[in-house]
Amino acid sequence: MKGIIVAAGYGTRFLPVTKTIPKEMLPLINKPSISFIIEEFINSGIKDIIVISSRRKKVLEDFFDREVELESVFRKEGADAKLQSIAPGDARFSFIRQMEMMGTGHALLQAAPLIGDEPVVVAYPDDIHMGEKPLTSQLIDSYKKTGCSVMATIHNPPHLERYGVLELADDCLHVKGMIEKPPVGTEPSKEVSIGRYLYTPEFFKYLEEGWEKHTGGEYYHLYALQKLMDQGKVVYKETEGERLDTGEPSGFLRATLRYAMEDPELKAIIKEEAAKL
Repeated sequence: MKGIIVAAGYGTRFLPVTKTIPKEMLPLINKPSISFIIEEFINSGIKDIIVISSRRKKVLEDFFDREVELESVFRKEGADAKLQSIAPGDARFSFIRQMEMMGTGHALLQAAPLIGDEPVVVAYPDDIHMGEKPLTSQLIDSYKKTGCSVMATIHNPPHLERYGVLELADDCLHVKGMIEKPPVGTEPSKEVSIGRYLYTPEFFKYLEEGWEKHTGGEYYHLYALQKLMDQGKVVYKETEGERLDTGEPSGFLRATLRYAMEDPELKAIIKEEAAKL
């Protein structure tokens, strides 16, 4: 099982900071948002991780490399906690650049040669999961039970019309289709996609097939996903735990506060400041 992180976008909602700093490196307190996905993969048993980036994001590669100078300083100081904090994750990292911003389907095609004949979990750094069991582990368990590609969902969130809503088969497990932002009252179900997937290897065959038919503009993964749905090879897994969307400043702030609340000292500061409002 491999993991893919799609991190090639511009991050324009966070300008001007993302003019020079990748959005994926913006920290929740002291931890870059991409680290949450990396830790989730590793804690789910995934040790081969592919990061799809772009030319403005070499700092991502540096972050997951060793920092020899700092290591030397911390060893001399006997600062074991600091040494641990800068240690690269226990995984093998590969980095691929998407040369043009041509959509998520095009981005995933760049990683296809590294996948081989095994399933892969695809994540976007905008989506952080907090809970007892990693979301990636939940998807892997569903795959082991069904042998199908798996879509992560949340059930009946506010403003259902803002999401891609799943159309379910009669068994209420397999997915027949997905309706993007359906008008209120026309939703085919209460399950919405949150953009976290486990794909079986044949997904990439259909991704290539769709690309060959593509006539221009950005290319997304939906062609390949629908092909698998038509064959009854896609199921959904309702997410256990809390999903935090850091894709825009308001969500990023909420995620930062949520993460800070786990530290007693920071939680006390939040309470003090909240009392002043």
